[in-house]
Amino acid sequence: MNPSFKTSIAAAFMAAFSFAPLAAHAQLFSDDEARRAILDIRARLNNMQNEINAKADKTNNLDLDSQNAQLRQEISKLRGQVEVLTNELANTQRRQKDFYVDLDNRLRKVEPQRVTVDGKEVSIQQEEQRAYDAALAFFKAGDYKNAGAAFYDFTRRFPQSGFAPSAQYWLGSTYYAQRDYRNAIAAQQVVVKSYPDNPKAADALLNIASAYMELKDRVSAKRTLETLVAQYPEAPAAETAKERLSALR
Repeated sequence: MNPSFKTSIAAAFMAAFSFAPLAAHAQLFSDDEARRAILDIRARLNNMQNEINAKADKTNNLDLDSQNAQLRQEISKLRGQVEVLTNELANTQRRQKDFYVDLDNRLRKVEPQRVTVDGKEVSIQQEEQRAYDAALAFFKAGDYKNAGAAFYDFTRRFPQSGFAPSAQYWLGSTYYAQRDYRNAIAAQQVVVKSYPDNPKAADALLNIASAYMELKDRVSAKRTLETLVAQYPEAPAAETAKERLSALR
């Protein structure tokens, strides 16, 4: 047998066996590594096929045909490995895409959202939104005790929240609904003092006046209504305050 051809056969076998573990470890490759491996195997396949064809043209030796058959068998195995690597690469790319889509969705859930509260755009964390919505749901359901506890907890946990003025206002409203007028006044006074530019401030003064009326303190109720009209003349609550002042005279 031609010595150079023996060397070629040996090299072909080494190439075949050197890539045998690739299929088993394809999942460990990066995309670039997998692509390089596929290209390398395909290049070796082409070289081996060309070598077989060239030698086959020169001789019909039975021994050579047998060795060519072995080489073709190894080529078939390599082609199978190329297919495995190609499929694994596609699966890896799909898993990476799914991972990043899931990661993006998770990040969106924890990122602050821009919302409009009392006419002002603010940044609200998802945790704040859930806590505020839960407290408001209690209030709307008429469960004023749990609503009060939830709004109180909210004001302590999120004092800088864009929902803080509203939470404080609704806290005062839960006290009023439970006929706890003194705590209702105290809670609404926090709204007036801490958030004087918030639309809820005018409503808070109106609620304070109502609580004073329930306590039979007409003097304090009148003074509160006058303050409301003087400080927030354009607020809807100011019209109600004027009507009540007329009734108190």
